[in-house]
Formats: sequence, C-alpha cells, structure tokens
Amino acid sequence: MTTVTLYHNPRCSKSRQTLALLEAQNVQINIVEYLKNVPSSDEISAILAMLAISPRELMRTKEIEYKEQNLADVNLTDEQLINAMINTPKLIERPIAIANGKAAVGRPPENVLAIL
Repeated sequence: MTTVTLYHNPRCSKSRQTLALLEAQNVQINIVEYLKNVPSSDEISAILAMLAISPRELMRTKEIEYKEQNLADVNLTDEQLINAMINTPKLIERPIAIANGKAAVGRPPENVLAIL
C-alpha cells in the first residue's frame, strides 16, 4: 500500500479536498499539520527538489506576510526564502503530497493523483 505524506492545513478548502481525494484512493496517509509542526530547512529543500521548483514558487505570494517581509526582493537567497517559510509557515503553499519519492501541490487537488 502506498503511503502519502500530506502537508495539510485543515482550515484550507483545497487541503481538505485533497485529503478527501487521497482517502478515496485506498492509500495510507501521514498527515502533517505544517502550521503546528513546521518542516525543517532540510525538509523544505527536499520538497523543493522533488517538485523541481524554487523556494519562491512554493510561497503564497498574496499573503500579507509576504509583502510585510519584503519577500518579493529578487536579491533574497533561496536560504533566506526557506527561512521565511520556516519562520512564517503560513507562507508555504498547500497542500503538498509526497509519495513514491515524488511530490505534488494539490492545486487543483487532482494534481496529487500523478504521484500515486
């Protein structure tokens, strides 16, 4: 049986929809409420590598914290952006599903089916 780790925010409708979709797929789900259990720098880096995207592409750029922290500054390093996500996990795009050495952002929720 496939095990899926889901970085989940229960208050987010897309995250709840992704969880429901995964539950219907007969997979084992390891739920990580990332706002309470913030991923480490290494975990975020691994997710970025699996997604083949930059840290900024994993960020919720419309959050007020993104603007307040001046995170649109193109001179910021990947490390600085990852640290911003650790310090303000609300900035991490959600949900993120990981399975079989691959990752997918559940926007739309059906994106996660590609990694099962």
